[in-house]
Amino acid sequence: MISSNKTFLVILIAVVVTASMTYGITRMTIDKNSNEVRDAEQKQPLYWVAPMDPNYQRDKPGKSPMGMDLIPVYEESESAMDTGPGTVSISPDVVNNIGVRAAKAELRAVHSKITTVGYVQYAEDKLVHIHPRVEGWIEKLYVKAAGDPVKRGQALYTLYSPELVNAQEELVLALNRDNTRLSKAAEDRLNALQIASTVIKQIKQTRKVQQAVTFYAPQKGVIDNLNVREGFYVKPGVNLMTIGELSTVWVEAEVFERQVEQVQVGQPVTMTLDYMPGRKWLGQVNYVYPTLNSETRTVRVRLRFDNEDYLLKPNMFAQVDISTGEGKERLMIPSEALIRTGEQDRVVLALGDGKFKSITVTVGQIGESFVEITSGIEPGEEVVTSAQFLIDSESSKTSDFKRMHYEDTPSQSVWVEAKIESIMVEHKMLTATHSAISEWDRPAMTMDFTVSEHVDMSTLSRGTELNMEITKSGTNNFEITEINIKGNKDDVMTGGADNNTGAGSDEKMESMQ
Repeated sequence: MISSNKTFLVILIAVVVTASMTYGITRMTIDKNSNEVRDAEQKQPLYWVAPMDPNYQRDKPGKSPMGMDLIPVYEESESAMDTGPGTVSISPDVVNNIGVRAAKAELRAVHSKITTVGYVQYAEDKLVHIHPRVEGWIEKLYVKAAGDPVKRGQALYTLYSPELVNAQEELVLALNRDNTRLSKAAEDRLNALQIASTVIKQIKQTRKVQQAVTFYAPQKGVIDNLNVREGFYVKPGVNLMTIGELSTVWVEAEVFERQVEQVQVGQPVTMTLDYMPGRKWLGQVNYVYPTLNSETRTVRVRLRFDNEDYLLKPNMFAQVDISTGEGKERLMIPSEALIRTGEQDRVVLALGDGKFKSITVTVGQIGESFVEITSGIEPGEEVVTSAQFLIDSESSKTSDFKRMHYEDTPSQSVWVEAKIESIMVEHKMLTATHSAISEWDRPAMTMDFTVSEHVDMSTLSRGTELNMEITKSGTNNFEITEINIKGNKDDVMTGGADNNTGAGSDEKMESMQ
């Protein structure tokens, strides 16, 4: 009975918490919708826009190019205009209910790393391949299998070769004749055939020829690729065996194409292996290969590790972390604050007083906990780190995704030829097709413009061809500040009689022509 009461109590608490969250979000939507209804009853729409494209504007209701109903846009309050389009206002209670949290964009020292995998291999600069330099037969093989350890100077195999016998006889003959020149030439030939110095010394002392000559290991290590057995007939060029030295090993890892720029020779690397949990090996980047794998879009990176205890064995699978941080301070935000879409990266700015706005940002390095922002926000600004998707879904409907101030971007003006496509005189707006603007690197296109208050639009209509002065402020704000209808060279229509004639107007017309 007690257990049933506890279960009922847990279910009741869960229902209350869920209902509270749902009420907060629903309340925000209801309040917003009710405000919109009251505004719609008191105000007339300025214009209508497409739901999926705010740049598509019309002066009356209709359908968007995608077949959706146009939505009305009403005049915003002065405070809302100051914060820019797309600003969302949420009451403190709703902010608390939906769990909105924010964090400041801060300058941090970058200590990033690349996590990848690799395979342990022999250090190729310490691999020795054993080849015979004469033809002959293997009479004795001292190493029996791949993996056998060998020491420097240890006997590997004994070879009988008529060519080696002849070379020894030449040395003995020169010694018997006491011909120093011939003796030196015969000794050099035996050295070139890789006869051990101890064997040559023994021949000079005994002046006897050895029918089978023993060859020794040039370094310590383990046998790999053992390709012969006793009795084999071998020729020059045949790889009898390979000796690999394991005191140092290479690890071949791969990094993605976008990460290659961060990897440099000498960077520290940490490696772990599944077969020895808790043990870490410290190494460094030894080489970055110059070619890219076209199938995997990755680049190979060679890592070097000491292996004095011989625990690292070729072909072992390893996890590696390459430390690529440079220690430089960069503007960083928590990774959970970044919203990535197929076309842009953006964050939700917390403007204060319950106001939020989605803006675009340019992303640099991406770490596990923080993301570098190269443009879009400034140090000290706050970005939303939780519930930002709910706010962004509302803000992105009308947001221009730009910052609210453009003090650093001065206004610019240019004259251009254009043709009016549609006009809304009462709202001081028109849609026109203009010619290319080389000063701004803009091609010819059709776009919407606001018209300055002092410009007279009473004589304009659809299809009118004119020259117009466009003033650009900020990143993408365009306003028509002066117009001149083609064929009427005397009238520059700025709304006042004093500005329609005079030397200043004539000079502008001459500069346009």
